[in-house]
Amino acid sequence: MNDATITSKDDDTLGYYAEHAAQYAVDSLKRPLSPHMDYFSSHLPAHPRVLELGCGAGRDTADMIKRGFDVFPTDGSPEMAREAETRLERPVKVMLFEDLDMQDAFDGVWAHASLLHTPREALPGIIRRIHDALHHGGLLYASFKSGEGGARDVFGRYYNYPSRQVMMDLFQANGTWRDIIITVQPGGSYEGGQIDWLHCFVTKD
Repeated sequence: MNDATITSKDDDTLGYYAEHAAQYAVDSLKRPLSPHMDYFSSHLPAHPRVLELGCGAGRDTADMIKRGFDVFPTDGSPEMAREAETRLERPVKVMLFEDLDMQDAFDGVWAHASLLHTPREALPGIIRRIHDALHHGGLLYASFKSGEGGARDVFGRYYNYPSRQVMMDLFQANGTWRDIIITVQPGGSYEGGQIDWLHCFVTKD
């Protein structure tokens, strides 16, 4: 199987966001902003061009705009993209991760709690696409729920649940990266439980 036949699309996950987009938007906007945004911002040039993969309701997008970022928000769910457009008053591109096809275009890529919905076998190709889209020295932030293999949550959404070592191996094998920093921190889940999260900061060499 090659990259052309591997998709990040999961019908049940997209179906959940299609059916619950409005409520999910309300709930997500009540949650605090990621504390990792400060580190991300501090390692980018002034007024950076940033690609956001999986913007959801646009909470992080709005924060990046306030920080002076030139943000290109995207989401794989048309319904979530519309929710974000309403709040941001700007276009949001509907795009699956494997549809990313840009070269040397961004200073940073922000993928907060989005790539975690990607089937494990699709991650290598998507990581390479992100690598290609970044400028030399560009920074990727991505977060994942930590675990030992793919499964679905109580809402039927797919999660790939990688370990820290799995993500380290994936970055080392797909693209030329330096400063691969992956931390494990306790956190919460949408359904109210507790789980460890992986926070990945990876710089294109």
